[in-house]
Amino acid sequence: MTVNLIFKIAAVGILVSILSQVLKHSGREEQAFLTSLAGLILVLSWVLPYIYDLFHSIKQLFSL
Repeated sequence: MTVNLIFKIAAVGILVSILSQVLKHSGREEQAFLTSLAGLILVLSWVLPYIYDLFHSIKQLFSL
């Protein structure tokens, strides 16, 4: 995992939180929820390959 990925995740978190607050204050709670969900899916798509590699490494370590 690189530091670049951590900065990307932080940037998405900041943008999603700002957008959610703006949308909630304007009365569009459904769009705020969808924005949060889209941010979560985006970050998960970046992190899932690293989680897969972690489980693969553990599997090889214990030879299961």
